[in-house]
Amino acid sequence: MLKKSLLQISKFVAPEIIFGQGALSQVGESAARLGIKKAFLVSDQGILGVGWVDRALDFLKDVGIGAVVWSDVSTNPKDSEVARGTEYYLANQCDGIVAVGGGSPIDVAKAIAILVTNGGQIKDYEGVNKITCPLPPMVIVATTAGAGSEVSQFSMIVERERQAKMSIISKSLVPDIAIVDPVILQTKGPRLTAATGVDALSHAIEAYVSLAATPLTDVHALAAIHLISENLRESVACKANLEAKSAMAMASLQAGLAFSNAILGATHAMTHQIDGLLDLHHGETNGILLPYVMEFNMISNGEKFAKIARSMGVQTEGLGKWKAAEKGICAVRKLFQDIGIPEKLAQVGMKEEDIPKLSANALKDTCMVTNPRDCCAEQIEALYRRAL
Repeated sequence: MLKKSLLQISKFVAPEIIFGQGALSQVGESAARLGIKKAFLVSDQGILGVGWVDRALDFLKDVGIGAVVWSDVSTNPKDSEVARGTEYYLANQCDGIVAVGGGSPIDVAKAIAILVTNGGQIKDYEGVNKITCPLPPMVIVATTAGAGSEVSQFSMIVERERQAKMSIISKSLVPDIAIVDPVILQTKGPRLTAATGVDALSHAIEAYVSLAATPLTDVHALAAIHLISENLRESVACKANLEAKSAMAMASLQAGLAFSNAILGATHAMTHQIDGLLDLHHGETNGILLPYVMEFNMISNGEKFAKIARSMGVQTEGLGKWKAAEKGICAVRKLFQDIGIPEKLAQVGMKEEDIPKLSANALKDTCMVTNPRDCCAEQIEALYRRAL
């Protein structure tokens, strides 16, 4: 007989997914199938510099699709960037979006898609299910193994006035088609490879222990945890290791499917605030905070945290669930040390006086709703201080 929790109704949303070496070649045909005639291609300067945007433009041209390129995107994209992109989209009379990039260009592409059909300012859509009008068709090409934005219902944008990252969540933001080509990952340096891999692991772990987790999200989350623990070190060590890159691309994809449907937790709620204030790389900030949040959340579900350890390859035979869970957290710390992730927030510029404001904002973050352990402002402040 199925447990009661398995009988509850849940939804799982995902785009059409095209995965594999050389999958970028499908971007033109994918856009054509969606009826796009003039694409608004969103990317960033780094991707432009290594030639992937030119490749995408060639594939669009091959099927008769025109395109304009927008690349005014920062590491933690701002509401002002979204506003400028929206004006450019409308001025060029585009009818669909193609994004080629990591989480930042993809988040901006989604935010622009909201405004070109729904109007207003992007802050109007902060929260859950604020979008009312259909969005233009979207084809997303992921260029990092970490964000998972190509399959998610999230867009993360910094509101400059508040210096806080807004979580915009809606099934409308799930792209029509997601393209994942591991070959693209071979142009990423070790620091970016490490940070994005950590981001994927934090997605998988937080989705797995989320209050909104389901059996289907659990399958993807555990698979991602295993792939990352087995392949992230090798992927960081060598750009040419296509086997490790392919495994990390799949891990990021599965972690994205998991967190898009199960949402996240306190790590991301806290990280969003730091990124909005200090403009740091999201993956590195997650890497600093994740072990501390895991220690805090562990008592909420010892068995799940023990399964995380087993998925990471930790030998837990003969151990109780609490000891196994502790070993899993140690394994996370060791992985992060091996790939050069900073261990303390002070190393990336955070100060003691920032903590009260960051804690108050973190409690308001949508991701806190699905954290598996209840927490108050004082506990969030204590976590920040432990990580400082």
